[in-house]
Amino acid sequence: MIAARLPDGDSLALAKDADKASSPLKDVQLISRGQLAPFFAAANVVAALLFSAALWGSAQTHLLIGWTALIAMVNFIAMRWAQSQAVKCVGRSGRAVPQWMMVGDVLARALLWLSLPVYLFDGLQPSDQVVAGSVIAGIGAAGLGLVVVPACAIAWMTSFTVGLCASLLLARTSIPFQHMLSILFTLGMSTVGVLTVARWAFNQLKTSADMGSQSESASLLLQEYEQRGVGWLWQVDAENRVVYISSRMSALLGKPSNQILGHSLPSLLGGNAELGRVLLEKQPFNSLEMELKTARGTRWVSMAGDPIIDTAGRFEGFRGVGSDITDVRQTQERLTHLANVDVLSGLPNRGRVRQLLGEALRTATVSNVPCAIMFLDLDGFKPVNDTFGHPKGDAVLQAVAKRLCDEVGPNGHVGRLGGDEFAIVIPDAQSRNKVEQLADRIIMAVAEPYMIDQIEIRIGVSIGCAFGPIDGATVDDLILKADLALYEAKGAGRGIARYFSSELQFEQEDRVRLESDIRQAIDLKQFHLAFQPLVNAKTKKLVGFEALLRWNHPQRGFVPPNVFIPVAEETGLMAALGEFVIDEACRAAASWPEPITVALNISPKQIILPALPNIVAQALARYRLPGNRIELEVTEGVFLDDSNRTLDVLGRLRALGVGIALDDFGTGYSSIGYLNKAVFHKLKIDGSFVREAGNKAGNVAIIQSIVQLAKSFRMSVTAEGVETAEDFERMRDLGCDTIQGYLFGKPLSYDRANQMVLGLGAKRMAG
Repeated sequence: MIAARLPDGDSLALAKDADKASSPLKDVQLISRGQLAPFFAAANVVAALLFSAALWGSAQTHLLIGWTALIAMVNFIAMRWAQSQAVKCVGRSGRAVPQWMMVGDVLARALLWLSLPVYLFDGLQPSDQVVAGSVIAGIGAAGLGLVVVPACAIAWMTSFTVGLCASLLLARTSIPFQHMLSILFTLGMSTVGVLTVARWAFNQLKTSADMGSQSESASLLLQEYEQRGVGWLWQVDAENRVVYISSRMSALLGKPSNQILGHSLPSLLGGNAELGRVLLEKQPFNSLEMELKTARGTRWVSMAGDPIIDTAGRFEGFRGVGSDITDVRQTQERLTHLANVDVLSGLPNRGRVRQLLGEALRTATVSNVPCAIMFLDLDGFKPVNDTFGHPKGDAVLQAVAKRLCDEVGPNGHVGRLGGDEFAIVIPDAQSRNKVEQLADRIIMAVAEPYMIDQIEIRIGVSIGCAFGPIDGATVDDLILKADLALYEAKGAGRGIARYFSSELQFEQEDRVRLESDIRQAIDLKQFHLAFQPLVNAKTKKLVGFEALLRWNHPQRGFVPPNVFIPVAEETGLMAALGEFVIDEACRAAASWPEPITVALNISPKQIILPALPNIVAQALARYRLPGNRIELEVTEGVFLDDSNRTLDVLGRLRALGVGIALDDFGTGYSSIGYLNKAVFHKLKIDGSFVREAGNKAGNVAIIQSIVQLAKSFRMSVTAEGVETAEDFERMRDLGCDTIQGYLFGKPLSYDRANQMVLGLGAKRMAG
């Protein structure tokens, strides 16, 4: 019956909602239940008094009095219990009141109230039964005091519906049908009304509890937002006057809130024009950064806001958030600084130098006052790292940076490009003479000795300079021109400054064309070998040749090796050229009798190639030539980059039986340290010592020392550059084993060399 009378069958849903209710909802239910408890208790007592009065004289007096007194006592105790729970059992610290306990309380009071009426109902007169049934039906309205807990209302109405139906069933023959229908209608209306109100009340309480919970959460979040220092809140009216501002912002401004409220926000924040503009636009804004002068110094704040529009569409001001971003900006500035600065020297790095040059070039283009870029490369710095270690090398770089800054001063920007390369951007280079004087001062300053941990270190610097926009209209073009000038300075002897010119441009373009010509010459086999004789110092007999690479260009004519070899090395073409020389030398040696050997030069770029021993082995096998018929000549420069890898390649070559000669011995600084590596079989004395031995006694002593050193390592000695009979006799007497020079022949073609091998040139050699 109850389910039928409850709209939409929501009784079970309400009970489940109450069971699953959140803690705020239960708190509201307990408070509301405590407030309605007096009404519910009074309704029970008044209904009991009415029932007793209606049946006074028809029922035993002591039963009516005892029953009424018991109902009054129980309802008073229950009322006080409900009121106590409304105080002690709410909030996070309150003890939870199970719903079954509240429902049990209601059922107990319902059963107590129904106990006497149901017990007496069957024995009453029909008129008394109608009165008793009407009172029972009417007491159901007391359920209005239980609507805040739908399960209790359902339990109350169910109890009275069951009790009344049972009573009417027992008295079905004595109560007229119209009276019974009236009683049931009264109970049904009470049930529907109570449960409808219960559903509405529960939804209202739930909504109120949810809103209260959300409001509390929002309040806590805002409080946390402000207290944690994440940011601050603000609100202004339509005139941009402050109506609310967080205490954190008050502290930042150094003013109490009462001195801030009512004042213009833009003026409080230093009269920021951008803030005033966005507020006037009445549009949402975000991440508006502004500088703020405070008692704590300069601070940076970021603000965001949204316009406040009422229900009528009227603009009422702004509300928003702000935050102190000073630390963030300082961090960004530090990161930007690190991104633009070389860590070792503290100077602008390569990227920043490009930016500075771009700014200077734009200014120069507009003002017609030229700027300049200097590229600096330290001379002799690599041996500092190799000899003294990187820490001292870093100390030298730092000292160089300081000297450069001292010389340049406020007239330019000094930067470090990396390694031992620096750059100087000069915004005002109208006086070329002053730029040249600055370059000369820098060269002298860098050349001064450096005392690092009581060690004196000396280096130099080469400088290349270009002027913008005269030499280049873009940053890349100007950098290229300065680099060309630096390349010229390095090639001209180092320790000097060179300035870009059209001649340098032509040389660079010619170098590019030369590279292309070398590639084409390799494909067209334009290179060939020339052979210079090597003779025995004692017998003057021919013992071999040195193979020299030659190039006759169709248009350029004869191109010297010192012109095309560096280009081939820098462009990676040396490997192909070297393979050609090895093959041609082996082919020539294979055509001559066994005593004749062929020596050939190996480039430093070639010797570090791991494939070199395989290339030599394949050439020997191709011409069925023993390894001892080929001799490879290297200079001590091959050890400057990676001596371990170089020694490994040389060792593999020696394993093939190939001879290894150390060429130009005595002209470097580190040759002796490599003689005990057991890879060399011959030393070649540079021709400059030989030619000057007749005039400088010191040269004779040097040659004697070289010969003695070679003998101690069981090496033979070849003297180069022998041009006169006196030179020959002197070198022979000093102990040289082999002689090479114009005295015995200039470099010859293969055909002329072949004639010499066959003895046709023996007479000329003897002469």
